[in-house]
Amino acid sequence: MSKFYLVLMMLMCLAAKPIFAQQDSLKQQEDSLHNAKLDKQLIRVNQLAAERLSDSMKRAELESRVAQLSSVDNIRKAALIDQLTQLRQRDSMRLIRQKHEVDSLRKFVKGFPVTLMQDTLFYVFVRQGSFTAQDRAAAISSRLKALGSSYNFQKDSLQLSQSEVTTDIMYESTLLMSISDQDALWQNTGRNQLANQLKSIIKNAVARYQEQTSWQTILKETLLALLVIGVVGLIIYGINKLFKWLLRKVASAQGSQIKGFKIKNYEVFNATQQLGVINAALTLLKWLVVLLILYLALPVLFGIFPFTRDLSSRLLDYILSPLRKIMLAIWNYIPNLITIIVLVVVFRYVIRLLRYIKTEIERGQLNIPGFYADWANPTYQIIRILVLAFMLIVLFPYLPGSNSPIFKGVSVFMGVLFTFGSAGALSNVVAGLVLTYMRAFKIGDRVKIGEVTGDVVEKTILVTRVRTIHNEIVSIPNSAVMSNHTTNYSSEALTGGLIINTTVTIGYDVPWQQVHELLIAAALDTAMIEKEPSPYVLQTSLDDYYVSYNVNAYTRLPNKQAAIYSSLHANIQDHFNKAGVEIMSPHYKALRDGNTVTIPPQYRSESDEKNN
Repeated sequence: MSKFYLVLMMLMCLAAKPIFAQQDSLKQQEDSLHNAKLDKQLIRVNQLAAERLSDSMKRAELESRVAQLSSVDNIRKAALIDQLTQLRQRDSMRLIRQKHEVDSLRKFVKGFPVTLMQDTLFYVFVRQGSFTAQDRAAAISSRLKALGSSYNFQKDSLQLSQSEVTTDIMYESTLLMSISDQDALWQNTGRNQLANQLKSIIKNAVARYQEQTSWQTILKETLLALLVIGVVGLIIYGINKLFKWLLRKVASAQGSQIKGFKIKNYEVFNATQQLGVINAALTLLKWLVVLLILYLALPVLFGIFPFTRDLSSRLLDYILSPLRKIMLAIWNYIPNLITIIVLVVVFRYVIRLLRYIKTEIERGQLNIPGFYADWANPTYQIIRILVLAFMLIVLFPYLPGSNSPIFKGVSVFMGVLFTFGSAGALSNVVAGLVLTYMRAFKIGDRVKIGEVTGDVVEKTILVTRVRTIHNEIVSIPNSAVMSNHTTNYSSEALTGGLIINTTVTIGYDVPWQQVHELLIAAALDTAMIEKEPSPYVLQTSLDDYYVSYNVNAYTRLPNKQAAIYSSLHANIQDHFNKAGVEIMSPHYKALRDGNTVTIPPQYRSESDEKNN
């Protein structure tokens, strides 16, 4: 018997390790330290229990020796009684320490439930022998279920059997469970009191189990289940009839109330399509209602039978638990939502202030030295983007799910995608900003960019669009504009005027004074040419057979260059023909070889006719 107690004491010194689920990697180290501390406390509790068991064995041996001594051995008996007193005092101190340790562990260590018909009867916290607390709870539950399945169960057959270290609950010769001082200590009561309490719980639970599994009860529950099924069938039948009536009412409204759906002038649905959409929506709603009724009927149906009540509560939890989590998440998010609303309102008014300043600068009401009016809108757009970006940075911690790894991964992915996918676009954006502040041209200017000449009709952050004299719209990326030289014909046209110039070559036989007079007269007769400053002529070269004359005239309409040049050239021909001056290469004149002069007949003189 003493060997058994020694083996039991060694087994009780083994520590039970509670299981704690670890999901957050940041808390793993803290939880592991916490678990180690709990393990040490459990080891101390088991060690105290083993020491108390050892002392109880010594106390029993001393009591036996005291009883065997005769009355004449008073000295030896007094010594043994003194040892017994010391053992009792030491045992009471260890009991106090053990209760203190258990009280500190009770809120951390969870027991394993002993169940019967989905009902939890009590919990098991400590191991016993080679059985863990979980094994004990499972074994006791299995024995109680087998006992409840016995048709000859008698309540009075449950008895308590006392031993030196445990109190056993027996049914006839079958051991249901053993209760030790450790079990009583975790339940904060005495061993015998706990045994009587558990005996009463088991007696009532087994009796209730037999009552719930009797054929009379099962028959009543079956009839009640059939009634529930019939009621659900009637409800579904009524829903079908209701929706059929609704579909007929909707079909009869076609043409009167159902006339189609339009957004301004765009017809989204005609009457037939709108009717089809409404019918599909009603059909979908009908099936959703039917499925909801069936889903809500299942918990009621499963709750009728004791062995399916767990499924009933689980089905309800599938709906109530997500709803509870959603409502709780919304409630907890309200402070962050209020913060987001306040920040959005503040930034909105900041942007409105910036827009007001931009408008005042564009209207000329606000003048900033060195800041041009055409800079107002692009500067406002840049500052607006920066303010919105700063607002997003400030709002980011308050957004729902901002701390989740998925949210962060998507943010990083979008950033990388934007970085690599917008390299060319960013170069155009930067070029557009540089062009804006360079003020190389504005909308309406006649410009020449590379080989494209025309009027600027649009300037965006990415491209510049030019309309050529042939009414062609050419889109030029801003990066290409930056890489080419730009000629602006309109920037000085209104103040100093744009110089229109063209070159003609006349032979040395014509006096240069006459050529100057003819060119200036032709320029002055040209529409859209300014009289002041007056046109002038430059002799640009003296070649072997002719002189190059370059006529220059001012205009304030740079966008009409093509028409001005055409008119100027026509006037030059008319004036030279009237004066009898032939505009022809002297090479051709020297080698005329009998050909007529190139002056039109109505402008020819008699000498020209004789020469021909």
